[in-house]
Amino acid sequence: MRDLGAGFGYLVKGQRWAAGHGRSLGTGLLPGLITLVMYVGALAGLAYGADDFVGWATPFADGWSSPWLGLFRGCLTALVFALGLFLAVISFTAVTLLVGQPFYEKLSGDVDRAESGGEAPESGLPLWRELWISARDSLRILVRVAFYGILLFGLGFVPVIGQSVIPAIGFCVTGFFLAEELTAVALQRRGMELRPRLALLRSRRLLVLGFGVPLALAFVIPLVAVFLMPGAVAGATLMVRDLLGESADSDSGSDSGDGGDGDGDGEANGSGGGGGAGQASVRVPERP
Repeated sequence: MRDLGAGFGYLVKGQRWAAGHGRSLGTGLLPGLITLVMYVGALAGLAYGADDFVGWATPFADGWSSPWLGLFRGCLTALVFALGLFLAVISFTAVTLLVGQPFYEKLSGDVDRAESGGEAPESGLPLWRELWISARDSLRILVRVAFYGILLFGLGFVPVIGQSVIPAIGFCVTGFFLAEELTAVALQRRGMELRPRLALLRSRRLLVLGFGVPLALAFVIPLVAVFLMPGAVAGATLMVRDLLGESADSDSGSDSGDGGDGDGDGEANGSGGGGGAGQASVRVPERP
């Protein structure tokens, strides 16, 4: 259970890092604002047309008496909008990261340099290639998310658990894939493909959920996602360094006043040869 708290701690540290670097925060807000405008329009359209869609999809209920017809279609309309919101929360991060790829890569690199004393791993790939890999992997993730979304949507009709357990599972799924999208910024710079990235995140599932689930809950609130994105990228980069065992000052920068440097040294010394292995994993050959 300690990993849950540690994951949330990385989320908080990332927000503090972004707040302390005003220039990075300002540039990181712009892609989120652009994406938000697009998504508000899409969700408004869904809210306007969801009841018509449900009516078209359930012609068998046309002859039902009141109040059953209204209750049945009202519940389905709410579920359709909830599914759209679920997909929007996940895809918002993917689209925002794609729109703001150069900004967030720089922000993530700045975090690495601050933690490692001036060095940051680089993929060595041209921008167009990085954008292609990011779009391709995001599409793969969205296909997985859509599958889980449809499955959970169906389970939402099961009495009792459909209104209690299933929404909780939905937020866990959302949080995990949100964390994947955000850690991808730092992991792609280290040359790590999608499948190894997922395996890495599953190896510390509670840590990832502690980071991603609170973020998923916050992203449901309008505008919050825009302001949390820069700090979320920073926190995800810090978490990646933990997952890969890379040496770092435990609290870095302005947070080191409470003896964090001592903890970082202890971690580095206690790992024996592990620190060298962590550094080796950063420098990878370019993809063909």
